[in-house]
Formats: sequence, C-alpha cells, structure tokens
Amino acid sequence: MHDDQPQPLTAFALNCSLKASTSDTPSSTEKMIDDLFRALKPHGVSGSAERVIDHPVKPGVMSDMGRDDGWPSLRARIIEADIFILATPIWLGHPSSSAQRALERLDAFLGEADDRQRMPGLGKVALVAVVGNEDGAHAVHAACFQALSDCGFSIPGNGGLYWVGEAMQSRNYVDLDDIPEPVAQSITLAASNAAHLARRLKARPYPGVVAPQGKI
Repeated sequence: MHDDQPQPLTAFALNCSLKASTSDTPSSTEKMIDDLFRALKPHGVSGSAERVIDHPVKPGVMSDMGRDDGWPSLRARIIEADIFILATPIWLGHPSSSAQRALERLDAFLGEADDRQRMPGLGKVALVAVVGNEDGAHAVHAACFQALSDCGFSIPGNGGLYWVGEAMQSRNYVDLDDIPEPVAQSITLAASNAAHLARRLKARPYPGVVAPQGKI
C-alpha cells in the first residue's frame, strides 16, 4: 500500500489525569492526547480516549476483578486498537496513581499468552505521553515503558513525548498559547514512528515461539 493511501489504523489513549472529565479545570494530559491525535491523523490513524478516573477500575492484577469492575471495557479497547497511548501527569516524580493502576491491571497479560507465548499486547504499539511542572519525564517514561514492554507492547523509536515546565511554578501545558517547537517535533516524530511500526506489525504479526519439531 502506498504511503499516500495508508492502511487505516486506530489508536486508543488512556488519560491518567487525576481530574474527572466533569472537572471544571482543563486537563493538560487531555491536551497532549489531542495534539498527538492531530499528529497521527495524517498517517491514517483515528483516535479515541477515556479517563481512567471516570471508570470504577478496581485494584488488582487480573483482567476482570468481578462485579462492577470498570477495567474490562477499557482493556477491550486497548486490545482492539493498533496503537495504545498511556498518557499521564507527573506527581511527586512518578506516574499518576491512575497510570499505576492501569499498568497493574495490564500485568494480567503475562498469564494470558496463547500456545506460542503471545500475550494480548503483542503486536500493539505503545506510546507514553507525559506532562508535568517538574523534571521527571524520563524517569516516568522508563517506568512505563518497562511495564508495557513486559506486557508485550512494542515501543517505536522516539516513542516517549513530554512537556515539563519550570520547577516551582504553576504554568501547565494546557496554559500554553503555542506548543514549543521541540515538543511539537517530538509529537510529530512519535506519531510517524508509531504509525509506521503499527502498520508493519499489522501486516506481519509476531510469530511467537515456534519450536522446530516441538523442541526449543
């Protein structure tokens, strides 16, 4: 398929803001997701997002923690998408508690591999978008990417994007009149690389463990 007619892809973002969608305060994490979706669109990628905090996601490390658990519906959308975006603010130098809970629930993938050891996340591309007012984006990326890789997701080159403001001040990403050029470039590059990798993996999925004559 020619690059000017890309195969359609889908992206699903988990907004791990601690603000519910009903909050009167705008979400910098939501703005980062929207900017990334705009960058993905020229590559034939359509996107949708949900805020974890809007759903009754129970603590645990299983895909379904029983009655009234809000995770199974979010999990289904992660699996349905070609690109998964984990978007989180930085709090006290770490991913938000909503992001940590989402990662803990994804841990169930490790026990859900098929007969070739392919987890539900295998063949899915993952991006991590981070916003905050203090340094710490690289540490957050490292923690999230390690967890996502363990769960089978593929990380494209330059798959981490972020904005952090000056320390000890209150200006947020959502308050910016214009996206700083380095941030805009990182968003554009992450979108391009994610779409490229997702398209290749969709065309040629990982084979998993294929042991000749049943032996390794």
